[in-house]
Amino acid sequence: MRLHDTVAGRVVDVPVAGVAGLYVCGITPYDAAHLGHASTYVAFDLLHRAWLDAGHEVRYVQNVTDVDDPLLERASATGVDWQDLAEQQTDVFRDDMAALAVLPPHAFVGVTEVVPEVGELVLRLERAGAGYRVDVADDGAGGTTSDVYFDVGSVDDLGAVSGLDTQTMLHQSAERGGDPDRPGKRDPLDPLLWRGRRAGEPSWPVAGLPDGRPGWHVECVAIALAELGHGFAVQGGGSDLVFPHHELGAAHSHALGLRPYARSYVHTGMVALDGAKMSKSLGNLEFVHRLTATGVPAHVVRLALLSHHYRSDWSWSVAEVDVASARAARWRSAVSREGGPQALTTLDRIRAALGEDLDAPAALAAVDAWCALQEAGDEPLEAGAPGLVSRALDALLGIRL
Repeated sequence: MRLHDTVAGRVVDVPVAGVAGLYVCGITPYDAAHLGHASTYVAFDLLHRAWLDAGHEVRYVQNVTDVDDPLLERASATGVDWQDLAEQQTDVFRDDMAALAVLPPHAFVGVTEVVPEVGELVLRLERAGAGYRVDVADDGAGGTTSDVYFDVGSVDDLGAVSGLDTQTMLHQSAERGGDPDRPGKRDPLDPLLWRGRRAGEPSWPVAGLPDGRPGWHVECVAIALAELGHGFAVQGGGSDLVFPHHELGAAHSHALGLRPYARSYVHTGMVALDGAKMSKSLGNLEFVHRLTATGVPAHVVRLALLSHHYRSDWSWSVAEVDVASARAARWRSAVSREGGPQALTTLDRIRAALGEDLDAPAALAAVDAWCALQEAGDEPLEAGAPGLVSRALDALLGIRL
């Protein structure tokens, strides 16, 4: 398997020694999965399938950030209990992924399930000199508490994952959940490890820490280290997670001497809607469940996603459904015949395309080429060829016609 590694800036070999460990950052369940999410999870599903096809044992881990500011804000705005909202939207997400034939992770871990483990990691960082406390004079209920921050100065390779300079990191930190202007921090880039209890917010007791809840980056590190250990094969997610999430997650691990955190960092492109960036804040989203509710088959949605290389930025429009529907109908007709052109070469081409940076469009083109031979009728027919192509579509591409 060769994949584009963000750290290297190029496509590199991704060797697997023993278990192929894959960690893909999950959703914050305050809304349903839009097509940008779906594109990411379908991409890493291809990696999962390709590794299985190659005979590897795979350990795929995904988190759910089921307590976080956006979730609490949405729950408050809608008058829904935050736990009920998280459970509802997590169920919708799982249903969407099942419809899209995404193989489920081996561990699907909600942050609220592992608060003690996250707290212990925060304490380990404090003991290592990589965490420190900032007092909060008013917790909103007439009391005081402390927040715990990570000291980015405790590592000597900040920026190694993203390749960004300090000014760019500061800009992106302010845009993507950081608080660079927080008084009392040692460095504006220092991220929150633990948020002390505030009035009206959920909190948990952890011995040695003020009652509170986990910060963003540390939750993924705690889950990944517990489920995979450091040095797992691939850390995956959308390109918007390169900084600060994956950069600072790696820094947490490295501050404890656990290097490398991940051996490769693989990121998917962003999906726009009719030319505009798809964003929850803008409200211009297309959802998997909304498409399927209008009668679009889930395998057509998946096929449309696969027609774009996972690293590309692209724009969804209704034309994607028409193109994918026509392709699916053509494939269904070709594999429904009693015989067809020999298919081993096609299988080899699909495998080769996926092995070279998950090139799904090239894999689809290989199937298109076999269908063209089937339609032309000029090749000797083999009785098992359509079945082989059909099984390859199912097993390797997740397309069941």
